[in-house]
Amino acid sequence: MTEATLSLQGVSRSFGPIEVLHAISIALAPGRVHALIGENGAGKSTTMKILAGYQPPSSGAVLLDGKPVTFASVGAAEAAGISMIHQEFNLADHLSVEENIFLGRELKRGPFLDKAAMRAKARALLDRLQCRVDTDRPISSLSNSDKQMVEIARALSRETRVLIMDEPTAVLTRAETAILIEQVRALRAAGTAVLFTSHKLDEVKEIADDLTIMRDGQVIWSGPAAAMDEHGMAEAMVGREMSTLYPPKDSQPGEVVLEISGLDVPGFAHDISLTLRAGEILGIAGLIGSGRTETFEGLAGLRPATGQVRIKGQPVTIRHPWQALERGLCYLTEDRKSRGLLLQKGMRENLTLQALHKFSHGLLDTGAEEAALDQAIRDFDIRGSREVTVGHLSGGNQQKLLFARTMLSEPEIIVIDEPTRGIDIGTKQQMYEFIRHLARRGRAIVVISSEMQEVIGLSDRVLVMRQGRIAGELTGANTTEEAIVRLAMGIGQAAPELAPEKELTE
Repeated sequence: MTEATLSLQGVSRSFGPIEVLHAISIALAPGRVHALIGENGAGKSTTMKILAGYQPPSSGAVLLDGKPVTFASVGAAEAAGISMIHQEFNLADHLSVEENIFLGRELKRGPFLDKAAMRAKARALLDRLQCRVDTDRPISSLSNSDKQMVEIARALSRETRVLIMDEPTAVLTRAETAILIEQVRALRAAGTAVLFTSHKLDEVKEIADDLTIMRDGQVIWSGPAAAMDEHGMAEAMVGREMSTLYPPKDSQPGEVVLEISGLDVPGFAHDISLTLRAGEILGIAGLIGSGRTETFEGLAGLRPATGQVRIKGQPVTIRHPWQALERGLCYLTEDRKSRGLLLQKGMRENLTLQALHKFSHGLLDTGAEEAALDQAIRDFDIRGSREVTVGHLSGGNQQKLLFARTMLSEPEIIVIDEPTRGIDIGTKQQMYEFIRHLARRGRAIVVISSEMQEVIGLSDRVLVMRQGRIAGELTGANTTEEAIVRLAMGIGQAAPELAPEKELTE
């Protein structure tokens, strides 16, 4: 094999007395895509940060073109041709798209910024990714998928010898993912060494030449990607049999607990009517822009909405999330980092945030909060030091904590938006079992997901949305990917128009 452009040899990393990486060796060769996979908390992010100059190793060596190197800063690594696309957006929200792409590397004409050149180059990079956002728009106004495309464009704007991609497709639609995969192939053909991490094992199988699998801070398998199928990857990652990803659909739907009639969310959804029973998991599918998330944000008081809502037969008015909670309805956001958790706070503060009334009688009872955290850690298998801020937990453990916080409020109706976005297959299996266990206990659950197999495997019944309306319902053997796509695309039926729909599938 060609000599590696960038590699680690026997690298370990400790935080205080805790060693999180144990003698990691990995080599990134020019013109090859190297996939790095593992459960949340396996050590992938720390490995990537050491490769990209964000953190130094505690022991072992980083080699560039076969020679030991120490990066004094991220800038030094970038100057050496190493770029990293982060899972968490590393963008300045108040700056424009073009300003973010060239931040720290602004183009100049004499002493002045060459804004025209930056705008033209930014436009060319975004066109290459088939991203149509205006270059003068502030980052804060973009969707998550468009923000990710800006991150990718920024990486492509550099003279990159090594590109490290941390979950680049986690928030992308299928069509956007296909575009990104083509860009990765083009970079490989140009001789770039690419490190690609993803929890979507079909993507790994499609794009990777080489494969390294980590578990508990160690490399447990490394070799050609062609030597292992998706099933083998999953079992190696989690160290157990993964043949039953979805739990059996054995909960028994009971009485109707939620009735929605003629719900309108201005600009996003119109005339939504549905029922939900205790013990039922209702899946919501559809294309991007179909109004899935906005419909249920409107129901939960996060957006203005009109229409009739009944909970257990009683008419209710919900204008604020606290009113929803008081009526036993809770919404779990799809964006746990920006809208779900306080990343600079600890697990205890995040866990009890929605249920402070249970722990406050004039003064906050931190002892009771700690006891609740002990119980949540046991019930939801939350792993990680309770002394660190939540922002330092893995994505899977953040999602478990968000789930535990929701259940502390004891809701009877739970809306879960993208329950497994950005988490590994082992944690997905746990989340699916958590959700089905709640249904067995009589909770009424709505699952909104961009993954059709997830919707099919988890739900008792599926509603498909198109252009802000419900296009159809699927049950039993009729619930297939083809049937979902046909309803989502309006094939063979006339669907009322609400607003132009993006031609991108989630």
